[in-house]
Amino acid sequence: MNDRSRTPPADCRTMAEVRFGVDRLDEEIVALIGERFRYMDAAARIKPERGHVRDEGRKAQVLANVARRAEAADVPRAVAADLYERLIEASIAYEFDRFDSLRKDG
Repeated sequence: MNDRSRTPPADCRTMAEVRFGVDRLDEEIVALIGERFRYMDAAARIKPERGHVRDEGRKAQVLANVARRAEAADVPRAVAADLYERLIEASIAYEFDRFDSLRKDG
């Protein structure tokens, strides 16, 4: 096991390998969340009105996509739905803050 590669879960034989793999995945997940929030920065910059920040139709679409992808990836649907509900709501709150900040400062 080198510095960056992780052992596939099915090949793990020790808890050290499991923990190393989880830690590396967490690094990637946090980086991806950061990238997702940078898209929220872009949305806050692009949307012309504050009322456009919350888009229930888009939220439903994202949740449906997640449910489909979770099923395809053999991830428990309820777990994915709960995580994404929280992520989307946090993203909306963040986007509202960014929208307001951009309009106040600009």
